[in-house]
Amino acid sequence: MVAMPGLMLLDTPSLYFRAFYGVPESMTAPDGMPVNAVRGLIDMIAMLVRQHSPGELVACMDADWRPAFRVAAIPTYKAHRVASGDVEEVPDTLAPQVPVIEQVLDAVGIARLGVPGYEADDVMGTLAVRAKGQVDIVTGDRDMFQLVDDAQPIRVLYTARGVKNLDLVDEAAVAARYGVPGRSYADFATLRGDPSDGLPGVPGVGDKTAAALITRFGSLEALLRAVDEGGDLTAGQRAKLSAARDYLRVAPAVVQVARDVPIPELDLALPGRTRDPQALAALVERYGLGGPMGRLSEALSPASSA
Repeated sequence: MVAMPGLMLLDTPSLYFRAFYGVPESMTAPDGMPVNAVRGLIDMIAMLVRQHSPGELVACMDADWRPAFRVAAIPTYKAHRVASGDVEEVPDTLAPQVPVIEQVLDAVGIARLGVPGYEADDVMGTLAVRAKGQVDIVTGDRDMFQLVDDAQPIRVLYTARGVKNLDLVDEAAVAARYGVPGRSYADFATLRGDPSDGLPGVPGVGDKTAAALITRFGSLEALLRAVDEGGDLTAGQRAKLSAARDYLRVAPAVVQVARDVPIPELDLALPGRTRDPQALAALVERYGLGGPMGRLSEALSPASSA
Protein backbone atom coordinates (compact mmCIF):
# COMPACT_ATOMS: atom_id res chain seq x y z
CA MET A 1 0.00 0.00 0.00
CA VAL A 2 1.33 3.44 -0.96
CA ALA A 3 1.51 5.85 1.97
CA MET A 4 -0.83 8.81 1.57
CA PRO A 5 0.47 12.35 2.10
CA GLY A 6 0.04 13.20 5.75
CA LEU A 7 -0.58 16.21 7.97
CA MET A 8 2.32 18.46 8.94
CA LEU A 9 1.90 20.71 11.98
CA LEU A 10 4.28 23.64 12.39
CA ASP A 11 5.14 24.99 15.83
CA THR A 12 5.29 28.41 14.22
CA PRO A 13 6.58 30.42 17.22
CA SER A 14 9.35 27.88 17.77
CA LEU A 15 10.31 28.13 14.09
CA TYR A 16 10.26 31.91 13.76
CA PHE A 17 12.33 32.32 16.93
CA ARG A 18 14.83 29.85 15.45
CA ALA A 19 14.79 31.75 12.16
CA PHE A 20 15.29 35.07 13.97
CA TYR A 21 18.40 33.84 15.75
CA GLY A 22 19.68 31.82 12.80
CA VAL A 23 19.43 34.39 10.01
CA PRO A 24 21.44 37.65 10.28
CA GLU A 25 19.51 40.83 11.02
CA SER A 26 21.34 42.35 8.07
CA MET A 27 18.59 40.75 5.98
CA THR A 28 16.31 43.77 5.70
CA ALA A 29 13.38 45.10 3.73
CA PRO A 30 13.94 48.00 1.30
CA ASP A 31 13.03 50.42 4.10
CA GLY A 32 15.65 48.89 6.43
CA MET A 33 13.30 46.85 8.63
CA PRO A 34 14.86 43.50 9.63
CA VAL A 35 13.02 40.61 7.99
CA ASN A 36 15.38 37.80 8.99
CA ALA A 37 12.65 35.85 10.83
CA VAL A 38 10.21 36.25 7.93
CA ARG A 39 12.72 35.12 5.32
CA GLY A 40 14.03 32.31 7.49
CA LEU A 41 10.57 30.92 8.24
CA ILE A 42 9.52 31.01 4.57
CA ASP A 43 12.67 29.10 3.63
CA MET A 44 12.07 26.59 6.43
CA ILE A 45 8.54 25.90 5.18
CA ALA A 46 9.80 25.53 1.60
CA MET A 47 12.41 23.00 2.73
CA LEU A 48 9.93 21.03 4.85
CA VAL A 49 7.39 20.83 2.03
CA ARG A 50 10.03 19.82 -0.48
CA GLN A 51 11.51 17.10 1.72
CA HIS A 52 8.35 15.64 3.28
CA SER A 53 5.56 16.33 0.74
CA PRO A 54 2.69 16.72 3.23
CA GLY A 55 -0.85 16.70 1.91
CA GLU A 56 -2.00 19.07 4.66
CA LEU A 57 -0.10 21.81 6.45
CA VAL A 58 -1.04 23.98 9.44
CA ALA A 59 0.96 26.84 10.91
CA CYS A 60 -0.05 26.60 14.57
CA MET A 61 0.16 29.80 16.62
CA ASP A 62 0.14 30.94 20.24
CA ALA A 63 -3.18 32.77 20.67
CA ASP A 64 -2.23 32.79 24.36
CA TRP A 65 1.42 32.05 25.10
CA ARG A 66 0.77 31.75 28.87
CA PRO A 67 -2.75 30.36 29.30
CA ALA A 68 -4.66 31.25 32.46
CA PHE A 69 -5.38 27.61 33.33
CA ARG A 70 -1.65 26.83 33.44
CA VAL A 71 -0.74 29.95 35.41
CA ALA A 72 -3.53 29.20 37.90
CA ALA A 73 -2.03 25.76 38.48
CA ILE A 74 1.61 26.91 38.67
CA PRO A 75 2.11 30.70 38.92
CA THR A 76 5.79 30.40 37.92
CA TYR A 77 4.82 28.98 34.52
CA LYS A 78 6.89 30.99 31.99
CA ALA A 79 7.02 33.85 34.50
CA HIS A 80 10.67 34.54 33.69
CA ARG A 81 9.67 35.35 30.10
CA VAL A 82 7.18 38.08 31.02
CA ALA A 83 8.18 41.54 29.82
CA SER A 84 5.37 43.44 31.57
CA GLY A 85 1.83 42.59 32.56
CA ASP A 86 1.28 39.32 30.72
CA VAL A 87 3.19 40.24 27.56
CA GLU A 88 5.93 37.89 26.41
CA GLU A 89 9.44 39.28 26.22
CA VAL A 90 10.25 39.32 22.51
CA PRO A 91 13.28 40.96 20.87
CA ASP A 92 12.43 44.44 19.60
CA THR A 93 13.34 43.56 16.04
CA LEU A 94 11.34 40.31 16.04
CA ALA A 95 8.00 41.65 17.31
CA PRO A 96 7.20 43.68 14.12
CA GLN A 97 7.98 40.65 11.96
CA VAL A 98 5.29 38.41 13.47
CA PRO A 99 2.36 40.26 11.82
CA VAL A 100 4.25 40.12 8.51
CA ILE A 101 4.66 36.34 8.91
CA GLU A 102 0.92 36.02 9.52
CA GLN A 103 0.09 38.15 6.46
CA VAL A 104 2.41 36.12 4.23
CA LEU A 105 0.97 32.78 5.41
CA ASP A 106 -2.57 34.04 4.82
CA ALA A 107 -1.78 35.43 1.37
CA VAL A 108 -0.07 32.18 0.31
CA GLY A 109 -3.01 30.14 1.60
CA ILE A 110 -1.24 28.10 4.28
CA ALA A 111 -3.70 27.31 7.06
CA ARG A 112 -2.86 29.34 10.17
CA LEU A 113 -4.52 28.55 13.48
CA GLY A 114 -4.42 29.90 17.00
CA VAL A 115 -7.23 29.38 19.49
CA PRO A 116 -7.95 31.88 22.30
CA GLY A 117 -6.84 30.58 25.68
CA TYR A 118 -4.41 28.02 24.26
CA GLU A 119 -0.81 27.68 23.11
CA ALA A 120 0.35 26.37 19.75
CA ASP A 121 1.25 23.13 21.58
CA ASP A 122 -2.41 22.55 22.42
CA VAL A 123 -3.57 23.27 18.88
CA MET A 124 -1.00 20.78 17.57
CA GLY A 125 -2.01 18.19 20.16
CA THR A 126 -5.68 18.41 19.28
CA LEU A 127 -5.12 18.33 15.51
CA ALA A 128 -2.69 15.42 15.86
CA VAL A 129 -4.96 13.11 17.84
CA ARG A 130 -7.93 13.89 15.57
CA ALA A 131 -6.03 13.17 12.35
CA LYS A 132 -6.78 9.98 10.45
CA GLY A 133 -3.30 9.33 9.07
CA GLN A 134 0.36 10.18 9.52
CA VAL A 135 1.18 13.36 11.43
CA ASP A 136 4.54 15.11 11.51
CA ILE A 137 4.97 17.78 14.21
CA VAL A 138 7.81 20.20 13.47
CA THR A 139 9.05 21.74 16.71
CA GLY A 140 11.99 22.44 18.97
CA ASP A 141 9.86 21.78 22.07
CA ARG A 142 10.47 18.46 23.81
CA ASP A 143 6.99 18.62 25.38
CA MET A 144 5.64 17.44 22.02
CA PHE A 145 7.35 14.08 22.56
CA GLN A 146 4.33 13.09 24.67
CA LEU A 147 2.29 12.88 21.45
CA VAL A 148 4.42 10.38 19.54
CA ASP A 149 2.43 7.31 18.65
CA ASP A 150 3.73 4.63 16.30
CA ALA A 151 0.26 3.19 15.78
CA GLN A 152 -1.18 6.28 14.03
CA PRO A 153 1.69 7.29 13.41
CA ILE A 154 2.44 10.64 15.04
CA ARG A 155 6.10 11.68 14.83
CA VAL A 156 8.06 14.73 15.91
CA LEU A 157 10.51 16.32 13.52
CA TYR A 158 12.74 17.86 16.17
CA THR A 159 14.62 21.00 15.18
CA ALA A 160 17.33 21.06 17.88
CA ARG A 161 20.02 20.73 15.19
CA GLY A 162 18.17 22.88 12.67
CA VAL A 163 15.60 22.25 9.96
CA LYS A 164 18.32 20.89 7.66
CA ASN A 165 19.22 18.26 10.27
CA LEU A 166 15.90 17.22 11.75
CA ASP A 167 15.80 14.43 14.31
CA LEU A 168 12.89 12.08 13.62
CA VAL A 169 11.43 11.23 17.01
CA ASP A 170 9.17 8.21 17.33
CA GLU A 171 8.44 5.95 20.31
CA ALA A 172 11.76 4.14 19.98
CA ALA A 173 13.66 7.44 19.93
CA VAL A 174 11.92 8.66 23.10
CA ALA A 175 12.62 5.36 24.85
CA ALA A 176 16.27 5.41 23.76
CA ARG A 177 16.81 9.01 24.84
CA TYR A 178 14.84 9.12 28.10
CA GLY A 179 14.14 5.54 29.11
CA VAL A 180 10.35 5.95 28.99
CA PRO A 181 7.76 5.30 26.27
CA GLY A 182 6.44 8.36 24.45
CA ARG A 183 3.05 8.17 26.12
CA SER A 184 4.81 8.59 29.49
CA TYR A 185 6.93 11.58 28.53
CA ALA A 186 4.60 14.12 30.21
CA ASP A 187 4.75 12.22 33.51
CA PHE A 188 8.54 11.98 33.23
CA ALA A 189 8.81 15.72 32.48
CA THR A 190 6.55 16.56 35.42
CA LEU A 191 8.88 14.75 37.82
CA ARG A 192 12.07 16.12 36.26
CA GLY A 193 10.80 19.67 35.79
CA ASP A 194 11.70 22.15 33.08
CA PRO A 195 13.42 25.42 34.10
CA SER A 196 12.82 26.87 30.62
CA ASP A 197 9.08 26.82 31.37
CA GLY A 198 9.34 27.68 35.06
CA LEU A 199 8.41 24.15 36.18
CA PRO A 200 10.34 23.24 39.32
CA GLY A 201 9.96 19.46 39.19
CA VAL A 202 10.59 17.35 42.29
CA PRO A 203 13.77 18.51 44.07
CA GLY A 204 16.36 15.76 44.02
CA VAL A 205 14.72 13.84 41.17
CA GLY A 206 16.67 14.04 37.92
CA ASP A 207 16.28 12.36 34.54
CA LYS A 208 17.45 8.90 35.59
CA THR A 209 15.36 8.71 38.75
CA ALA A 210 12.29 10.11 37.01
CA ALA A 211 12.61 7.56 34.20
CA ALA A 212 13.13 4.70 36.62
CA LEU A 213 10.09 5.64 38.70
CA ILE A 214 7.77 6.10 35.74
CA THR A 215 8.99 2.87 34.14
CA ARG A 216 8.49 0.93 37.38
CA PHE A 217 5.02 2.26 38.21
CA GLY A 218 3.73 2.96 34.71
CA SER A 219 2.32 6.43 35.35
CA LEU A 220 2.52 9.39 37.68
CA GLU A 221 -0.92 8.53 39.03
CA ALA A 222 0.23 5.01 39.97
CA LEU A 223 3.43 6.40 41.49
CA LEU A 224 1.49 8.77 43.72
CA ARG A 225 -0.76 5.91 44.79
CA ALA A 226 2.37 4.03 45.85
CA VAL A 227 3.47 7.06 47.89
CA ASP A 228 0.10 7.15 49.67
CA GLU A 229 -0.27 3.38 50.11
CA GLY A 230 3.26 2.42 51.13
CA GLY A 231 4.36 1.01 47.79
CA ASP A 232 7.86 -0.11 46.81
CA LEU A 233 9.84 3.12 47.27
CA THR A 234 12.97 3.95 49.21
CA ALA A 235 12.60 6.20 52.22
CA GLY A 236 14.39 8.97 50.33
CA GLN A 237 12.15 8.69 47.28
CA ARG A 238 9.02 8.68 49.43
CA ALA A 239 10.19 11.76 51.33
CA LYS A 240 10.98 13.71 48.14
CA LEU A 241 7.69 12.80 46.48
CA SER A 242 5.65 13.50 49.60
CA ALA A 243 7.25 16.92 49.99
CA ALA A 244 6.34 17.74 46.40
CA ARG A 245 2.76 16.44 46.65
CA ASP A 246 1.12 19.85 46.11
CA TYR A 247 3.20 20.45 42.99
CA LEU A 248 2.54 16.96 41.62
CA ARG A 249 -1.20 17.39 42.11
CA VAL A 250 -1.42 20.41 39.78
CA ALA A 251 1.56 20.00 37.43
CA PRO A 252 -0.01 17.48 35.01
CA ALA A 253 -2.53 20.11 33.90
CA VAL A 254 0.41 22.33 32.96
CA VAL A 255 2.71 19.78 31.35
CA GLN A 256 0.15 17.76 29.42
CA VAL A 257 -0.75 19.10 26.00
CA ALA A 258 -4.46 19.77 25.63
CA ARG A 259 -6.19 17.45 23.18
CA ASP A 260 -9.67 18.95 23.28
CA VAL A 261 -9.14 22.48 21.94
CA PRO A 262 -12.22 23.81 20.10
CA ILE A 263 -10.91 23.80 16.53
CA PRO A 264 -12.88 25.79 13.94
CA GLU A 265 -13.56 24.50 10.46
CA LEU A 266 -10.41 25.03 8.43
CA ASP A 267 -9.09 23.92 5.04
CA LEU A 268 -5.81 22.20 5.91
CA ALA A 269 -4.87 21.23 2.34
CA LEU A 270 -1.47 22.29 1.08
CA PRO A 271 -2.20 25.25 -1.22
CA GLY A 272 -1.70 24.47 -4.91
CA ARG A 273 -2.13 28.10 -5.85
CA THR A 274 -1.72 31.41 -4.07
CA ARG A 275 -4.85 32.42 -2.17
CA ASP A 276 -4.37 36.18 -2.66
CA PRO A 277 -1.79 36.90 -5.40
CA GLN A 278 -2.25 40.66 -5.20
CA ALA A 279 -1.68 40.81 -1.44
CA LEU A 280 1.30 38.47 -1.71
CA ALA A 281 2.88 40.54 -4.49
CA ALA A 282 2.54 43.66 -2.35
CA LEU A 283 4.15 41.92 0.63
CA VAL A 284 7.00 40.58 -1.49
CA GLU A 285 7.71 44.05 -2.87
CA ARG A 286 7.39 45.89 0.44
CA TYR A 287 9.58 43.50 2.42
CA GLY A 288 11.95 42.28 -0.28
CA LEU A 289 10.87 38.64 -0.08
CA GLY A 290 11.35 37.66 -3.72
CA GLY A 291 14.03 35.00 -3.11
CA PRO A 292 12.37 33.01 -0.30
CA MET A 293 8.89 33.36 -1.84
CA GLY A 294 10.21 32.01 -5.12
CA ARG A 295 11.59 28.98 -3.31
CA LEU A 296 8.32 28.44 -1.43
CA SER A 297 6.26 28.79 -4.61
CA GLU A 298 8.47 26.22 -6.31
CA ALA A 299 8.08 23.83 -3.38
CA LEU A 300 4.30 24.21 -3.43
CA SER A 301 3.91 23.97 -7.21
CA PRO A 302 3.60 20.15 -7.41
CA ALA A 303 0.38 20.44 -5.40
CA SER A 304 -1.26 22.29 -8.32
CA SER A 305 -0.71 19.35 -10.65
CA ALA A 306 -1.30 16.55 -8.14
